[in-house]
Amino acid sequence: MLAVFAHPDDAELWAGGTLALHAEHAPVHIAVPVHDEVRDAEARAGAAVLGAALHQLPVLIPEAVRDLLVELKPHVVITHPVLDIHADHRHVSEAVLEALPEAKIATGQPRRLYTCDTYNSLTLTGPLAPTTLVDVTDTFDTKMRALRCHESQPIDSHFGPMAEDIARLWGRRSGARYAEAFTALPVLGRLPGATHL
Repeated sequence: MLAVFAHPDDAELWAGGTLALHAEHAPVHIAVPVHDEVRDAEARAGAAVLGAALHQLPVLIPEAVRDLLVELKPHVVITHPVLDIHADHRHVSEAVLEALPEAKIATGQPRRLYTCDTYNSLTLTGPLAPTTLVDVTDTFDTKMRALRCHESQPIDSHFGPMAEDIARLWGRRSGARYAEAFTALPVLGRLPGATHL
């Protein structure tokens, strides 16, 4: 699994429970652009808590994402919503979409592409309509420990409560205590046949 995100704390915030869950059974990688010394160190600490390998790239442009996809050959890729309300998130999502066809043709991977949640589950065109909800009840504490590694950010006053609210909401909708939401996107015209990541 490869998660490609715009900021050092995005993996924990939007998909941390799912990444930690998958890391119990398979290799998980996180790619984020290099920021500053403090935030880069926080990203390394958060990824370690999740059990993921971190790839800090100078910039997340399509060529860099393609090279990483070819190198890692992930079965599953997660990134931001295509119409995310945050411009940085949209740019990363666009880079992933641009990089994907060449990597898929060269390696046969990834098999599945998903976008994650966003602020209050709202995109530029309205509410998310996720195709998959992942029960992260067992890994939610790990997600929050990883998120708290980002001490330079307003975790306790802003991102932490938001992460809990969103996970509880998706949990209520799926019968779990906590869940994370994902939307499948086609990979070269094919959607995943599975109902799990």
